[in-house]
Amino acid sequence: MEGLLIAFLNLDEVIHIIRTEDEPKKILMERFALSEDQTDYILDTRLRQLARLEEMKIRGEQDELAKERAELQAILESPRKLKNLLRKELLEVALKHGDARRSPLVQRAEAQAFTEAELLSVDPVTVVLSEKGWIRAAKGHEIDPATLSYKSGDGFMQAVRGRSNQPVLLLDSTGRSYSLAAHTLPSARGQGEPLTGKLSPPPTATFVAMLMGNDDERVLLATDAGYGFVARMSDLQSKNKSGKTLLSVPEKANVLPPCLVRDIGTDLLIAISNEGRLLVFPLSELPELAKGKGNKIMNIPTARLLAREEYLASVAVVSKGQQLLVYSGKRHTVLKGSDFDEYRGERGRRGNKLPRGFQNVDRIDVTDR
Repeated sequence: MEGLLIAFLNLDEVIHIIRTEDEPKKILMERFALSEDQTDYILDTRLRQLARLEEMKIRGEQDELAKERAELQAILESPRKLKNLLRKELLEVALKHGDARRSPLVQRAEAQAFTEAELLSVDPVTVVLSEKGWIRAAKGHEIDPATLSYKSGDGFMQAVRGRSNQPVLLLDSTGRSYSLAAHTLPSARGQGEPLTGKLSPPPTATFVAMLMGNDDERVLLATDAGYGFVARMSDLQSKNKSGKTLLSVPEKANVLPPCLVRDIGTDLLIAISNEGRLLVFPLSELPELAKGKGNKIMNIPTARLLAREEYLASVAVVSKGQQLLVYSGKRHTVLKGSDFDEYRGERGRRGNKLPRGFQNVDRIDVTDR
């Protein structure tokens, strides 16, 4: 348009050059400082049409093109304007051609690579631990561990049921925890392998408990010094053969077997001392920790603990619909529902005495009613 305007303002001379010169393109470019595109456009325009060009029409069209050029340049130089333009055009296309979406958009968690355990088949297994620390795994949950053969002087200690893709979690007498992959354990057709060949516990340590479950399941951990806390199964896992420090064990104290938690909001904690005192309080009063000593469950005087005169003999977690069986010799008593009210108290108290004949507690069991 700028070239046409120059041609219009010098119309007679331009027409004369085109009609008389052998190389009008070169002459026009030199005479009027035109670009090659401008000159080609003028030469491609018929002379009759060139003569009818009107200045106002040319200037009007030139202004419109200049305005459009400025708008396009502004869009290209601004990411925000470019994004808004794309959004506007996409919305117009969607409005004109779109229909109801047939596949829903669902937000997922960040993708993660599969672990070796996640790629394994998920089969039920029963892991058996002997008193001397020999471990093995049997397929299925129907096996009776007591019927398995054990080495001379050894015997059955504990069995847990889980899945082949879950880790086996172990707790020793020093409060350290360890992990073993269930699918790597020897078959229960033999007598197993010693844990000391797979793990490196402290020289004086013995294994006191074994667990299996999902990472987010909770478990009660405690020592007979009267302290404990709630942890997740994932907190017990360790990649090291030497394990990791989980439960702080006071001097002269022992680690108590862990207790599985169903509902931390409604479960009750049952604590029984060796003197037959029983204390009941909500499990939610204990903290949830990844490691440590925990809070006081039952008040055990330090001097009596060091002398091993008084200590926490047993702990249990009772959920709704469950009952507690307390065994003393060949006798047992059942506590359920309102029976616990007599022994309820604040966390850290000493509790109330069980009835005579049941103060020497041999063991306790939690069962469904």
